[in-house]
Amino acid sequence: MNITLRVWRQKGPDDKGRMVTYQVPDVSPDMSFLEMLDVLNEKLQLEGEEPVAFDHDCREGICGACGVVIDGEAHGPETTTTCQLHMRSFKDGDTITVEPWRAKAFPVIKDLVVDRGAFDRIIQAGGYISAPTGTAPDAHAMPVPKADADRAFDAATCIGCGACVAACPNASGMLFTAAKVTHLGMLPQGQPERQARVIKMVNQHDEEDFGGCTNIGECAAVCPKGIPLDTISQLNRDLLGALASGRTE
Repeated sequence: MNITLRVWRQKGPDDKGRMVTYQVPDVSPDMSFLEMLDVLNEKLQLEGEEPVAFDHDCREGICGACGVVIDGEAHGPETTTTCQLHMRSFKDGDTITVEPWRAKAFPVIKDLVVDRGAFDRIIQAGGYISAPTGTAPDAHAMPVPKADADRAFDAATCIGCGACVAACPNASGMLFTAAKVTHLGMLPQGQPERQARVIKMVNQHDEEDFGGCTNIGECAAVCPKGIPLDTISQLNRDLLGALASGRTE
């Protein structure tokens, strides 16, 4: 396939960005989207131009490092990570627009790379447990209701890619925060800090300049791991319970 790419180029956080058009010929439909960007970068380097900077690591849909807005959709037209999106989702002659995540909390570092350190700081605020859990066999000795275990596991599949923020009209990170609160809060080991955790993590979310959640649902629609929207309801229940108990931090 012959593809036309419109890519956001920005030299640094304080520089003004712009869209630049590139032609990428002979693209195999079996290439991943990132492999197609690799081909573009090889072409640019051979021509003496600066390659397009983009985040990636495992390229297996696990780490959450990759993530760009493709034709206005977080991760592109399929519900998957950018690295698992393949060019067979596009047609010969297509013009594809590629941009970084757009959110105040995710400032652009260079081109398609953004700083998602805000997510790390939310986890640092309360995404941990203090209960000694022992080795794996010891942990298995503690019965956990299957519904709770399933709920915790579903929430724990969040890879922190940031698609939820990129898709939300308010640039809210509430689905990410809710996933981290829920996957610990549903397990026995997470109970000692449960109330403090939700308050601290929500406060940190707000301090990072994420927008507020208005239950639009775009976050869950684009989440490559299928984190359900009602995970935010779980966070709200935990938050209201913690505040009702008189906790403020």
